[in-house]
Amino acid sequence: MTTRHAPAVHRIVILGAGYAGMAAAVQLGARVGRRTGVEVTLVNARRRFTERLRLHLTATRQYVAELDIPELLGGTGVRFVRGWVTAVDADTHRVRIDDHRTLEYDTLVYGLGSVADTGAVPGADEHAYTLSGVDDAVALAGRLARLGSGTVVVAGSGLTGVESAAEIAEQYPGLRVLLLGRDAPGATMRPRAAAYLRAALTRLGVEVRSGVTMAKVLPDAVELADGSTVDADVVLWAGGTRVPPLAAAAGLAVDGHDRIVTDATLRSVSHDDVYAVGDAAAVRQPYGTMHGTCQGGMPTGVHAALSVVRTLDGRRPKAFRFGYYHTPVSVGRHDGVVQFTHPDGTPRHLVLTGRLAARYKEAVTASPWSTYRRMRAMPGTGAIWPRGGRFTRRGAR
Repeated sequence: MTTRHAPAVHRIVILGAGYAGMAAAVQLGARVGRRTGVEVTLVNARRRFTERLRLHLTATRQYVAELDIPELLGGTGVRFVRGWVTAVDADTHRVRIDDHRTLEYDTLVYGLGSVADTGAVPGADEHAYTLSGVDDAVALAGRLARLGSGTVVVAGSGLTGVESAAEIAEQYPGLRVLLLGRDAPGATMRPRAAAYLRAALTRLGVEVRSGVTMAKVLPDAVELADGSTVDADVVLWAGGTRVPPLAAAAGLAVDGHDRIVTDATLRSVSHDDVYAVGDAAAVRQPYGTMHGTCQGGMPTGVHAALSVVRTLDGRRPKAFRFGYYHTPVSVGRHDGVVQFTHPDGTPRHLVLTGRLAARYKEAVTASPWSTYRRMRAMPGTGAIWPRGGRFTRRGAR
């Protein structure tokens, strides 16, 4: 039996520079990035930060700022490595990058996130566009610009589908935009908010068909479960997300959606040197497993960083607690709905609509950059988020 000796330098590697991964990197950099004996490395496939909350703007050729990851990390001491993570060996503590480079770690923060679940329905992977990343959004933008006229089917009536359908309809009024989904848009909102959302879509010319299930995506149509077809010149797949099976292949304990199962501190239940954040993590709260959103993702990144720091300092990490507080939806550039929620995600009575809601959503979308800048100077400010009160106390119902 061999004993693994701790190296002179404790190597912390963060995989993925999404909202959660960036939060972990900035927080760790601010707290330990210049500490002797600690090295923090962030790995991401692109140098440019991908604003997933704005991909529907990229897809409709609207301006989106160029955000440089090394610049966002400036002054933190965090090293940036550009490359695709192709494998993780949790037994030897190695990460494979681009199939020819290797990074060793002592602590791993896994935040590789999710992509559109095009494997859920036959033909979606071959014939549908997605908004999984910038390249996908740019490809859709080119197709829409060349289309001129025709029908765009947005498959999936969740928030991504609603916002994408609205942007396409507003920017390309000559196109027919059809939003398909099992549920009506705003199904989780209060009736007044849901009614406003549907009316706003109608004002933009978006046709909504609810209560339908997509069975197959064809080169020029979508086949429904009842056997009927809907003609489509372009299909945008917004019917859910999946987590790539990289963590499962590494032998980490995952749930049925390939998300890493964590304990209360966001540490992997199977590997105590691995933390999981954002969409890649199955984070349990008393009200259920958290769903992937920016509002919950960034706090997981910060908390994982705090857990790592506490462990380095010989202290016990604290349990993570989080409560949702809103569901903001843009409907084009000048309209929107904000449904405020209880910490478990159920809707409150308070709702914002119209231009005020659109400005609120824009403020939310832009907030990560001020948060990252603030954390670099005052890391403690990053640890401020709704804890959820009685909804997240252990043993709460």
